[in-house]
Amino acid sequence: MLNDVNIKKIVIVGGGTAGWMAAAALSRLMPHPEISIRLIESETIGTIGVGEATIPHIQHFNQLLNLQEDEFVKRTNATFKLGIEFVNWQKKGQSYIHPFGDYGIPMQGIRFYNYWYRHQMMGHTHSIDDYNLQIMAAKAGKFQRPERLQNSPLSQIEYAYHFDATLYAKFMREFSEKNGVIRTVGKVTTVQQNNENGFIESITLESGEVIEGELFIDCTGFQGLLIEKALKTGFEDWSDLLPCNRAVTVLSERAADPIPYTRSTAQKAGWQWRIPLQSRTGNGHVYCNTYMSDDEAAKVLMEGLDSTAISDPRLIYFKTGIRDKVWNKNVISLGLAAGFMEPLESTSIHLIQTSIARLMTNFPDRNFNEADIKYFNDRTRLEFEQIRDFLILHYHATEREDSDFWTYCRTMEIPESLKERMAIFEENARLYRHDNELFGEASWFAVMHGQGLTPKGYHPHANMMPAAELDQRMSDIRRTWNACLDQMPSHQNFIDRHCKSSA
Repeated sequence: MLNDVNIKKIVIVGGGTAGWMAAAALSRLMPHPEISIRLIESETIGTIGVGEATIPHIQHFNQLLNLQEDEFVKRTNATFKLGIEFVNWQKKGQSYIHPFGDYGIPMQGIRFYNYWYRHQMMGHTHSIDDYNLQIMAAKAGKFQRPERLQNSPLSQIEYAYHFDATLYAKFMREFSEKNGVIRTVGKVTTVQQNNENGFIESITLESGEVIEGELFIDCTGFQGLLIEKALKTGFEDWSDLLPCNRAVTVLSERAADPIPYTRSTAQKAGWQWRIPLQSRTGNGHVYCNTYMSDDEAAKVLMEGLDSTAISDPRLIYFKTGIRDKVWNKNVISLGLAAGFMEPLESTSIHLIQTSIARLMTNFPDRNFNEADIKYFNDRTRLEFEQIRDFLILHYHATEREDSDFWTYCRTMEIPESLKERMAIFEENARLYRHDNELFGEASWFAVMHGQGLTPKGYHPHANMMPAAELDQRMSDIRRTWNACLDQMPSHQNFIDRHCKSSA
């Protein structure tokens, strides 16, 4: 039997990806007969569904729910993802891939890219791509899951998914309802707050039904029905650092066998995504309306499609930034209600996932300890800021001068935290991972190198290895990586054999 201070009534307002992920996780982790979890969603309010691409951390969430991967892939029309290709970001005609997984192998306790820089200075011209199995497989259109092989690159394959966000929310809904989550269809008309402390006590639906709760989770998207409209929490706008504020999206026919990576192509005032699913392709153009009209943005998107459109273009408005408090009183905001990081590095679903994990770590009782709430908010803000800096890097470290948008991005003032990272890297190729942040050294290296940052030197310890030994080791790595690539099936063959969707 639960204690009187235990929270027993959890109300999730809003469905979509954020709402049903929260419902699925809470119902899995809190299966107690005295705890009720109720989700309120309106079928008249559509979901944004901007991001259909993920990063490898989603596998931890799926494992938490004990999902069977092949069934998950089938049900969500998914394909596999080994990284993101960035086209025309440094300059027109140039491209690179930010892969999941590291480059080469560390040697003498030093990260591999230091030795690669030394090898380049010795006159060798092998691309850094030749030392990353995920990049090699992406270019070759190949994929497989990691194998249990000792000291083999095949044991270290990291991957994520592209999936249909609507099908994913439906999948999470079915999981949640099987675990006892109560779904109510209705539109919230009023929010009742305690007169003394401002805590939300109940919501009233258009039908007149009053739903009481002790903990409310706001998944109502950009409007922030509880966190903002009711509690007036406030929002910190980062548009000066990430100026894109709109997206136009469209679905298109399946063009060919799906590639195992996301493609992001820089345009005159933003960028265009291409996300391949098993039966169709998701496309979108993210842009800043200061530098491009909505009509021109739609025209750029439609002209850049690889296949025939099968839906009408849809316009989405957004603002990059974060709520002043993601958790305020007895309301926790998730997804777009908490803040927005544009989908450039596919972090939207990850931010939902980590907030859910952080909530479980700091799950409150009815006293709502302020120290726990402050810790939650501080860690959430830090994670947002770290991802923000990583996204800014893509825009700021560019040689493009062909439009006012890129001139602004190249010359804008950036956070001191990012300035420091770039300065240290450009001096001696050193990179650091702070506070267990999402993107590690390999990711920062991939984007810094891909965007054209070239360090003056490298870690001095890399000079201790004799040149002939270094040359042999580099050759051995390339040979091993190519042998592994030869063993991998094509991405399409892997899907056909294990997880072909009927969607």
